[in-house]
Formats: sequence, C-alpha cells, structure tokens
Amino acid sequence: MPVFVKKLLTWGSVAFLIYFVAFRPEGAAQMFKAIGAALITMFQGLGDFLTTLMT
Repeated sequence: MPVFVKKLLTWGSVAFLIYFVAFRPEGAAQMFKAIGAALITMFQGLGDFLTTLMT
C-alpha cells in the first residue's frame, strides 16, 4: 500500500475518533467499554488455554 494512502487512512481514523468522542461521548464510552470487555475476554481465554496446556 502506498505511504500516502496509509497516512490518509491513519489521519482519517484519528479525525473520526476525535469527532466521535467530541460529539457523541456516550456512544464513544460504550464503544470503548465493549472493546475493553472483548479484549479482557480474549486474554482470559488465552490464559485458560495456556493453563490447561501446561497442566
């Protein structure tokens, strides 16, 4: 992928994130909570898998 396209997508994502947080803070908070919960679930599953693997 050309560097220009990567920069454009990166800055576009940052601009969208700032807009989303500024104008829809409740929605942004819910989205971050959901992402955090999904990450915690994934890491707990990985930990359970490794624990089961080692015993």
